[in-house]
Amino acid sequence: MIEQTSKPNSQRPLYEQVKEQLLAKIDEGTYLPLAQLPSEHELSEQFNVSRITIRQALHRLSQEGVIFKVHGKGTFVSKPKAYQNISQLQGFAEAMSHSGHHIVNEVLSVKFVAAPLKVAAKLKLPVRSEVTEIKRVRLLNNEPVSYELTYLPKVIGKKLFEQQVDLRSTDIFKSLEEELQIPLGYADLNIDAITADDELAELLSIDVHTPILRVERLTHDAQNHPLDYEFLYFSGESFQYQLRIYR
Repeated sequence: MIEQTSKPNSQRPLYEQVKEQLLAKIDEGTYLPLAQLPSEHELSEQFNVSRITIRQALHRLSQEGVIFKVHGKGTFVSKPKAYQNISQLQGFAEAMSHSGHHIVNEVLSVKFVAAPLKVAAKLKLPVRSEVTEIKRVRLLNNEPVSYELTYLPKVIGKKLFEQQVDLRSTDIFKSLEEELQIPLGYADLNIDAITADDELAELLSIDVHTPILRVERLTHDAQNHPLDYEFLYFSGESFQYQLRIYR
């Protein structure tokens, strides 16, 4: 039944009271991520309210992304999304480790290639210059959450190799600053949504044509020289960017 802290004559609708108590049970771990909630009938008896009230409470929780329904199977608790604040220039592992998440990088390839025209232009390199190309899948709590395609000037890549930087466990930003003593300045970001092709779907363990977040980022050093040009592809099911702005 509705807990005694919720007064019968409260001006707050019953469904709001039920919603808050369900949310509290989710927050305290009574219902874990991806766990199935009791049926509407069971919740109706548990809270001693009508099924219409339960349905309204579940609808509100669904709108807020706390739960989701699977047709023919029931209602489940959503998996919390990891998020990164983009008002700070941070590497992915640096941001996630501060939130208590475990990050592992699967390095797909590291090689020197002829810079595509756009890459050469962004890094202000002569046409046909060689650049260091790094492809990695980032695993968040052992699940693939992003694919990163990074381009660095060849000289920077060679220095990373000379320092034997382990790209499986280290952010490139951290390596640039700590191993190569290159202070970072700022980054320009472009963010859009695309659908996953066959390659991205396989890398991120999602269905083909699933919407994903694409971030184009050009990072400059403290002297305003372009240093790191990359494309980041994030699974929207597991990750989100957050930004606080002021008037």
